[in-house]
Parts: sequence; C-alpha cells; structure tokens
Amino acid sequence: METRGGLKHEWVRLQLQTLAQGRLGPGDALPGERQLEEQFGVSRITVRRAISDLVREGVLVRVKGKGTFVSHGRVRSDLHLASFNEDMRAAGFIPSTRVVTAVSAVPPGPAAQHLGLGAGEPAHLLRRLRLANDAPVSVDESWVAPDLVPDLLSQELTGSLYAILAAAGHPVRQVEQTVEAGAVTEDIAELLEVPPGSPVLVFHRRSFSGEENQDVPIEYSVSTYRSDRYQLSMRLVQA
Repeated sequence: METRGGLKHEWVRLQLQTLAQGRLGPGDALPGERQLEEQFGVSRITVRRAISDLVREGVLVRVKGKGTFVSHGRVRSDLHLASFNEDMRAAGFIPSTRVVTAVSAVPPGPAAQHLGLGAGEPAHLLRRLRLANDAPVSVDESWVAPDLVPDLLSQELTGSLYAILAAAGHPVRQVEQTVEAGAVTEDIAELLEVPPGSPVLVFHRRSFSGEENQDVPIEYSVSTYRSDRYQLSMRLVQA
C-alpha cells in the first residue's frame, strides 16, 4: 500500500504531465519549483521527485543553468538499415538537416583505414546537424571515398546521403555498426543545444557498397545522438 507521501508524489507527477502535454508545448519552460510547491501545496522534495520521474520518462528535460522544459519527444528506432530521414518519418517526425561542414580533408585513422586511403590522402568530409520537428537530434560526421563520388561536395546535401550514393551507382548495401554511451564534446554540445559533458549515444558506422560478396568501402561515419531524444529498440529471438 502506498504511503501518503507516495500518493502526493504521484498526484503531482500526473498534474505536471497533464500540464506538459496540454497547455504547454515542446520547448516551453516548466514553472519554477517554488511556484509549483505553492501551487500544489506540497514540499519541494515531492515536486523534485515528480519532475525527476518525468525526466526519466522523456516528458521533461533539464537544461543546466536554465531550468526544466517540455521535451520535444524521443525518437524510437529499430536497428535496421535506413537513412536518418527514413527513420524519422517512420517514427512520425518531420526530418530536416543543416550542413555544418562540407570539405575535402584528411580523415582520422579509422576512417582512412576503412576507405583504403594512404597517409595524407583526403576524403570528402560532411558534418551535418540532423533535426526532428526542428529539434536537434544528432550530429553526423561522414567520410566518403572521393574516387567513388567525386562531385559529392557540389550536390544538395540536406537530403539523404544514401540517396546521393545510390544515384552515383554506389548504393549502401551493408553496414557494420557499434553503439556506445559517451559524454558530448564542447563543439558538438553547442550544435545539439546541450551542456558539454551531457550523455549521448555515439554510433560508429562502416558502410559498404558493391555487389554480393564484393563489398566496397564507401563511407565511415560517427553520429552523436542526444540520449534524451533518441532510443534504440530491438527484438531478440531464441536461436
């Protein structure tokens, strides 16, 4: 049986959830803790506990030094081969992209190794901010083999990179991907609109083109996702 304090906490949580999903919209600030304490006639501890629950559920998001805001929502994605745009549309969001960098540059070791480049050889570097319903979700840094798509940097790059590669005759047919938890760096934090050091999901992806059994390395990417706006879903079956 719940205690009286437990019932108060649950009641406040429901009131805040109704507020966040009703009168307030995504990105709107939640009233301050003192105001909520007086409005609901409960202790500061009860208010903070209710807010913490809603932050964990993805309804609210805390921004250090600014306050608590209504979340733009969390994209839930199954592990499958799809572009960011396809992923967002499948989840019911409107995707958009802002190109941050599109240059020829010398890639870091892992990218150069995957693309088969020698020391000092350049590749196409494309860094883009990806948004869902105009809210920052991820920063994608892609390195693409220059000899396979020589005119990549002159193309419209706010759409699907996979579509561009396919149109050039090099569709992505297979990827190898790892995902790890990390702390966001200062430069990426600014783009994602989060404090430096905030928790993020980091995807390292090696993409291949080519016919069956003839894998051709075409792209190496590192994508940094806001953990409060993106989650992975997977289905496991017994072998």
